[in-house]
Amino acid sequence: MHNTQVNSLQLDRYDLQILRELQRDAGLSNQDLAERIGLSASPCLRRVRQLEEQGLIRRRVAILDQRKLGLTLSAYVMVSMDKHTPDRFSHFEDALAKCPEVLECCLITGMEADYLIKVVATDMDHYQQFLLGTLTRIEGVSSVRSSFILRPVLESTQLPLEHLRR
Repeated sequence: MHNTQVNSLQLDRYDLQILRELQRDAGLSNQDLAERIGLSASPCLRRVRQLEEQGLIRRRVAILDQRKLGLTLSAYVMVSMDKHTPDRFSHFEDALAKCPEVLECCLITGMEADYLIKVVATDMDHYQQFLLGTLTRIEGVSSVRSSFILRPVLESTQLPLEHLRR
């Protein structure tokens, strides 16, 4: 969403505060959220619903600890396709959407790959099964290069809203 689109939505300081607080903790009750931003519960709920209807709040999620759940291996995988056609890309994207190991998939430019995907697995055996049993079997995949994450340095799901200040 471009800044002009955001401005046309008429976000005020309460809306921005709601977005900031829900990014920090999507599980806040409406009452707690209202208290944090300085509104009563009813107008706060109305604003949250409006932000959802506008598509600014797509969904609310819980962020799980993947290591504690046994998903100790993470990798960024660059995938190149043999043909650059809409049908080929669509088929790949549909197949990848069915893979629980895939956390993110982005069509990219500027690299010697067409897609960058983030994958989690329990261990190298699990990753190998995904790689050889699923990913490389998708029609059109011509090359795969994996980079394993040694340790995360910075992780965030919060979008920077500071540029939206009024």
